[in-house]
Amino acid sequence: MTTKTITVTEEAYNVLSRHKRKEESFSELAIRLTSSHGKLKDCWGLWKLSEKDMDVFDAIKRAWTESDDEMRRKLVGR
Repeated sequence: MTTKTITVTEEAYNVLSRHKRKEESFSELAIRLTSSHGKLKDCWGLWKLSEKDMDVFDAIKRAWTESDDEMRRKLVGR
């Protein structure tokens, strides 16, 4: 396997070290951090939403639930 040497600041090294798992190499860390995009559900609760924003999300959730219920009734024939 070919390797490359890179230079990072001490601050960058310290940040990377904090994210590095015990048995993980820095190469594996770099691949893990740059290849995963995460899931939207992992972000849930990270934003501070206003009451108005929460009302909008609640309305969307109700609409999805009603739509799902209606679709089930149509599919089942009830």
